[in-house]
Amino acid sequence: MKILEDIKVLDFTHVWFGPYCTMMLAGLGADVITVEPPWGNIGRLGPGELYKGTSSSFMALNCGKKGIAIDMKKPEGIALVKELVKESDIVVQNFATGAMERLGLGYEELKKIKPDIIYAALSGFGQYGPYSKYGSYAAVAEAISGHTYATGKGIDIDHPPVAMAGAQGDIGPGVFAAFSIVAAIRHRDKTGKGQMIDVNQVDTMVSFNACETVAYDLFKESPIARRKRRGRPPSELWGIVKVKDGWVQIAGSRPKAVEEMKARLGVEEVTLDFVKEKLSTMTRKEAFEWLVGFDVPSAPIYEAYEGFDDPHLKARKTFVEVPHPVAGTYRIPKFPAEFSETPGEIKTGAIVLGQHTEEVLREVLKKTPKQIEELEQNGVVTIWRP
Repeated sequence: MKILEDIKVLDFTHVWFGPYCTMMLAGLGADVITVEPPWGNIGRLGPGELYKGTSSSFMALNCGKKGIAIDMKKPEGIALVKELVKESDIVVQNFATGAMERLGLGYEELKKIKPDIIYAALSGFGQYGPYSKYGSYAAVAEAISGHTYATGKGIDIDHPPVAMAGAQGDIGPGVFAAFSIVAAIRHRDKTGKGQMIDVNQVDTMVSFNACETVAYDLFKESPIARRKRRGRPPSELWGIVKVKDGWVQIAGSRPKAVEEMKARLGVEEVTLDFVKEKLSTMTRKEAFEWLVGFDVPSAPIYEAYEGFDDPHLKARKTFVEVPHPVAGTYRIPKFPAEFSETPGEIKTGAIVLGQHTEEVLREVLKKTPKQIEELEQNGVVTIWRP
């Protein structure tokens, strides 16, 4: 049994923000049908290097879904989409604000077709406001929300802003969008009513910086300025420390841990400089084991792929292997939350363009072989054949 196994999602998303959201829904068992144009959505071209014509990021963020290729520039294509809406519970899109409305596929139009539809509009700046028509990527949301500034100051108090790694301005909002959709499903279960959900990168990233903004409002001074004035006490064990084969992160100075370190090492004071000297001749593995031996929160600093070989991540089966028609198989991170009764699972690799077009037309829309053949011949749909 899967939590969302009775939920059908019609997915018009691309790049990172939307696809991560719908992949999380697929991981909980939702039947996600991703709609692409016959030439493929722009996420197939990047970011990320191309692997046999498809970007590595597309391969990572579009697993567990079905794919259908429809030309929505043709009236017949729009008609097919509307037929699919009738069979769906959720519509998710992250086109530019107003684009779906211009296609006749906005919330007000679709709820006429399916009154209880849940319609999630994902965007950079939201569906209203003076910036709502502006384009956005993760870096834009990270910048305006204060994260880019704080990342630089985290390196050094006088350091200039630094862009966050890993497109957190996409992934964080993607998780929040999935959470919001599940909440709307719960509301529909209770009331029978669908609704429109406006989830955007900027509002989400601002919410993730709540501690900084609240601190400013309480003290009427930038938390970074306050930290610069106070500085870190020398006894605080926190920071990135160079070791023989790389770096480790130290993230805390529990009083009990520091006292135990003093006692076992026979010293009167433990400072970060003292710890740095101790770790300088150790490998990451040795340094990590030494630190956790004193109950000091820490970790080796990995490049992401090194997690494949970490014993803890191996024990938790954090990476799973998925089949793919072109790549054969490849490893991706598992659905990250574990449920005792309804486990999340990602079973298949990323969709090939038009991979499930024929299946969806036949099984969901009940099209005959002749109708499917006509749609393909007229360029309304694209069907992938191995």
